[in-house]
Amino acid sequence: MPILDMPLARLKKYKGLNPKPRDFDAYWERAIKEMRSLDPQVRITPNKSVRVSYADFFDLEWTGVGGSRIHAKLKRPKDVKARRPAILAFHGYSMSSGDWSDHLGYVAEGFTVAALDCRGQGGASEELGGVKGTTLRGHIIRGLDDKADSLLYRQIYLDTAQLARIVMGLPGVDPDRVGALGASQGGGLTLACAALEPRLKKIAPCYPFLSDYKRVWDMDLAKDAYEELRYYFRSFDPFHEREKEIFTRLGYIDVQHLAPWIKAETLMAITQMDPICPPSTQFAAYNKIKTKKQMALYPDYGHEYLREWGDKSFQFMMGL
Repeated sequence: MPILDMPLARLKKYKGLNPKPRDFDAYWERAIKEMRSLDPQVRITPNKSVRVSYADFFDLEWTGVGGSRIHAKLKRPKDVKARRPAILAFHGYSMSSGDWSDHLGYVAEGFTVAALDCRGQGGASEELGGVKGTTLRGHIIRGLDDKADSLLYRQIYLDTAQLARIVMGLPGVDPDRVGALGASQGGGLTLACAALEPRLKKIAPCYPFLSDYKRVWDMDLAKDAYEELRYYFRSFDPFHEREKEIFTRLGYIDVQHLAPWIKAETLMAITQMDPICPPSTQFAAYNKIKTKKQMALYPDYGHEYLREWGDKSFQFMMGL
């Protein structure tokens, strides 16, 4: 078959290229402490946009790091009496939490589902901003010229962990039976969430975004979802005098560096012909996960619908 990236044997050993900041652990420990110190001011409001016989729908809102009000669609089975499992759902870059009718197969099986709207993207969450530097394009580079704690994806990753904590505390949810899933950005957020909230039991990320930025650059694939990397260098560092500094700072929000913290059992879909999230960047994260894991390898697929992945991940989560 054609090869977009490294041969499979090399991919299975690849451990990533993007630099990891020396204070990476302290950075995220400080971030988690900040998140836990917040009063989230949770509000749950019934939503009647869609009606089905077996589920109730709610708008879930809370205050995230930096003061933004974050939104998620909350879907629950009717008349929950015993503690049951829950699923966190994360969406692709620039998109939203989707329709109320999404993920209802899980609700029909007794799961609570919470689908996040990433701040500043296509859903209902706020993004108050307030960073120094460019805001013209891109969440990866937002805050890159400010202090490291201002990186926007730092706040988004913390939103995922905060959502997990809120859902785990809901009546009728068993905090020991919570999973997470998503594709592309949703896959990256699934990995970040599991790293920052180690109580997650199972995760099913699909071709994760937000991994190994330097590898993307070196492959000349800083386009589509990663186009903002090229925009940043062309606009603010045309001679690449700060290249090492920039990629090291991006290392704070590189999910491959968070992957070793994951304790959840992992099923990851990896696509070998993916020109948007290159295979090596996916393997960089997968190879650093130390817990029980398995991959669903798609040799002929790119960044697209994956045949049978929905069924495979659904059956995996049914084991919660």
